[in-house]
Amino acid sequence: MKIAVFASGEGTNAEAIIRRLNAPGSPHSVSLVVTDRPGAGVISRADRHGVPVEIISRKMLADEKLFKTILLKHAVEFIALGGFLAMIPEWLIDAFPERIVNIHPSLLPRHGGKGMYGHRVHEAVIASGDTESGISIHYVDKEYDSGKLIFQASTRVMPGDTANDVEQRVRTLELAHYPEVVASLLDSFPQPVH
Repeated sequence: MKIAVFASGEGTNAEAIIRRLNAPGSPHSVSLVVTDRPGAGVISRADRHGVPVEIISRKMLADEKLFKTILLKHAVEFIALGGFLAMIPEWLIDAFPERIVNIHPSLLPRHGGKGMYGHRVHEAVIASGDTESGISIHYVDKEYDSGKLIFQASTRVMPGDTANDVEQRVRTLELAHYPEVVASLLDSFPQPVH
């Protein structure tokens, strides 16, 4: 299967997925990276791996006909979000039922929802006195961070930890698990007969 990775920032998760899926012998590949920020670090990461990048505006994302054309051009069958901050439009969710996944840097349902992304999540974990945090990989639905859970992994929050400490541990979990979970999901789809 060919997939697109959507990212708004540095793209560490996107690059980890590209390395996993575009490796020799993999039956799947990342055929497109989509970003809504012209200066995003994910662009240079995708370039290094020879993966095409589409820089889109929120208006383009909302334009079903235009955006479907972009996805068709790259034969996209599945979408993984990796720090993509724009809301996914309903038409796209309907077009890819249970084929859009997201990773969130907390143990959902804790510290999810609108405005809860990136460092803000880790600050909320520290502020609330949580003794563990982690990652949640879930299907994308029409609300922020509310889709059906696919996978979670946790890490301890130690006394004296800062939000940066938690972020580093959670990032390690992301890079270890997200590419493998995506690959496993792709493997679960019926393969075409050649």
